[in-house]
Amino acid sequence: MRVDKIGSATVNLKLSPWVPVTTRCEARAGNVVVVRVLTENATYNHLELPTGRLCKINRNDLIVGVLGERRALKGFVGDIPPKLSPGDRLHILNLGGVIGRCVDHYNELGEAIEVELLGMVADEDGAPVPAILNIAKGAIPPREHLERSCPLVLVAGTCMSAGKTFAAAQLIKHFTHVGYRVAAAKLTGIACLRDTLNMEDHGAIKTLSFLDCGYPSTVSAPNLPAIAKALIAELNTVEPDVIVLELGDGIIGGYNVHVLFEDAELLRFVAATVFCASDFVGAWGGVRLLAAKRVPITVISGAVTDSAMGREFIEREWGIPAANAMRNGEKLYRLVEEKVLAFRNAAR
Repeated sequence: MRVDKIGSATVNLKLSPWVPVTTRCEARAGNVVVVRVLTENATYNHLELPTGRLCKINRNDLIVGVLGERRALKGFVGDIPPKLSPGDRLHILNLGGVIGRCVDHYNELGEAIEVELLGMVADEDGAPVPAILNIAKGAIPPREHLERSCPLVLVAGTCMSAGKTFAAAQLIKHFTHVGYRVAAAKLTGIACLRDTLNMEDHGAIKTLSFLDCGYPSTVSAPNLPAIAKALIAELNTVEPDVIVLELGDGIIGGYNVHVLFEDAELLRFVAATVFCASDFVGAWGGVRLLAAKRVPITVISGAVTDSAMGREFIEREWGIPAANAMRNGEKLYRLVEEKVLAFRNAAR
């Protein structure tokens, strides 16, 4: 079957527009599906291609996507139905082409685009009866232990759109400008190339995400610390001086971010933690939640630091440095670099 568009969630499979399709369907996260677009959405209507380019989704388009789940606070919420057959109605849940059954949506986005399941892409390699192609094919395997790593910088926050991506990009840019070799990854969230491409635009020499381990999202990903360790170990193969790790979504939410703060072996390599929040209450909650897990916050950023009032309050009342990534990325970088240098000196 010749399709019109291919979602970026399939990027590592390097599919052509001609794909072998089977009507045998299996409801498994990561399975590659072919769908026909039934409806349009005036607001959320683009698909990210494997090149990273965004293209308009039109009615009757044939699209290749990936079965997956989403739990966005300000986006779509969707699951994988327990059984699937050709003709079933599903929805496009994100830019990367993750497909599932939408059960709710953020008001400003409108209804998710509805699609008809035509079948699943067959994996014609090897077996006499073709299997269903899954993005786990050829993916980086999870890793139970992380024996060594360069210093890690975590960028976490209260929820999506808290300023994490911008803060991570500023750190990568400033580290790169003074000569550091920076690698980067997105450890949690839903499959999309936008954020990792943005990291590369700001100087990262190598980027990865959970997608490279074969997961369309981290909603139901088993053993997330093992996925994180696999990505960190792979990034260390290019011998970076520092690795910046963005944790998509909030430290409380549907993407299991919190479990990363419960893995002592992983935290052993964390030199600095940036926490992004939109307001005082969110920042206050993050400070206490991470303190309960014995994770010190290096600097608070995000919209809560947009004005001097916010920055002064945080530093005066909580004794934690505050830096706004948009207005003073240099300060943010200096605070984090100090911790990275201390980590490297302690490791010698």
